[in-house]
Amino acid sequence: MSLAERARAAADAARRHAGACALALGALQSLSFAPAGVAPLGIACLAALWWLWRGAGPARAARLGFLFTAGLFLAGTYWLYTSIHIFGRAPLAVAFLLMAGLAAIMGGYAALLGWLMARAAPGARLAQLLLVYPAGWVLMEWFRGWFLSGFPWLALGYGQIDTPLAGYAPLVGVYGVSLVGALLAGILVAVFEVRGRPRALLVALAAALLTAGGLLGRIEWTRPSGAALDVALLQGAIPQDLKWQDENKQRTLQIYTDLEREALGARLIVWPEAALPALYNEVVPFLTPLYREAQAHRSDLVIGLLRYDFDAKVYRNGLVALGADEQWYYKRHLVPYGEFFPVPGFVREWMRLNDLAYADLAPGADDQPPLDAGGQKLGATICYEDAYTVEQLDVLGTATLLVNVSNDAWFGDSSAPHQHLQIARFRALEAGRWMMRATNNGISALIDPAGQVVARTAQFQPVVLHGKVVPHTGLTPYARWRLWPVMTACALLIIGARPWRRRAPAAEGRGAAR
Repeated sequence: MSLAERARAAADAARRHAGACALALGALQSLSFAPAGVAPLGIACLAALWWLWRGAGPARAARLGFLFTAGLFLAGTYWLYTSIHIFGRAPLAVAFLLMAGLAAIMGGYAALLGWLMARAAPGARLAQLLLVYPAGWVLMEWFRGWFLSGFPWLALGYGQIDTPLAGYAPLVGVYGVSLVGALLAGILVAVFEVRGRPRALLVALAAALLTAGGLLGRIEWTRPSGAALDVALLQGAIPQDLKWQDENKQRTLQIYTDLEREALGARLIVWPEAALPALYNEVVPFLTPLYREAQAHRSDLVIGLLRYDFDAKVYRNGLVALGADEQWYYKRHLVPYGEFFPVPGFVREWMRLNDLAYADLAPGADDQPPLDAGGQKLGATICYEDAYTVEQLDVLGTATLLVNVSNDAWFGDSSAPHQHLQIARFRALEAGRWMMRATNNGISALIDPAGQVVARTAQFQPVVLHGKVVPHTGLTPYARWRLWPVMTACALLIIGARPWRRRAPAAEGRGAAR
């Protein structure tokens, strides 16, 4: 059997078992993200899904889209089991139900997209592959990133942080990078469907997209606004299953006391999210001498702590800056079923009786200003809210540095901390700012405005990460224009495909390899 015959046989087998292939392709695409970071898989697996979609009716396309994205999220967010069951102490059945529910919801978005593509672009001609499919995919990523609180994890663009496509991020953000990646996926399918001059033009277009991204990556979109700043990030490495036990509280306080004293002299000292196993109101006597000692060494403190707001009578997840005065940033995007519970009252009562977390935290206001610390303005995020790309842009008119504090101990030794670091790198790149990322047990890191990790910690070790960051001012094109260019491009791609669709049979008949 010749190579061509084997390829045709493999293609026929894939179409006969399309559902299993779609599920496997989605799981395989998860390897394009950290820690594996096999970036080409992100584009290749998406191209394979679109090849399976070609000629599929609406119902079949919906099923394949569902299975592909369910496979992606089951494999890419398997760490939810650790946070829900191991550390959250939820019953195994509840953990699996929530994991399956997330995969089903994410798969539902792709199922709807597949159904719409099959209805609007039957046969998936060349124009649809190059225009409609990429635009539709990015619109789906954007929609699932905010609808019903949203879950903007595993967007195609994140897996391209170490490729030339990352150069587009300061212009059009992560969804713009997803769009370019999706265009390349469409081109990849199309080059196997045409021959001669059209194939050469498609290869040239792919090369141009990659080259342009590489050239854009050399541009510095923002500018330094002062001297380098000495900073220190504290990583206490307190195991999550021990952190809130009363007998371990004193040991935790001592660990952070020792780390704090090792960091003294740095202009900024950053502690991770909810660093201490107590409310801020309860540890003021502990923090006061540390604050005074820090001030004597000209060090400002930025500390992640839970706090009870006596005025509003609510609990909040906050970040306090202790410099000349006390300032707070409160987490805006809370984690569903982790920090708030959208469940009926009888379910909440069942959770309480089973000794599960059941009380809601209150979100912070959307218009919180940057924190003043170390003589700089800090654009702050807490934990996974840095995955909401547009919302950090509000503070960039004044913020000179970015800070994210997190507690990825909830996810153990899984891929989640690596994926989260990848997301933080994109936020630094989009904003053209240094990012200080302090976590409880890793991965803490200093990230430069090009999205490169300059220094990082090993996981599960108590350590102080020392380094220098440079304040920056100015706005990247993405910070100025936000999502308008990407949304406009998607609309134009969809609109532009319609006249092509009418001419497609004649045009493709001259060059298609059937």
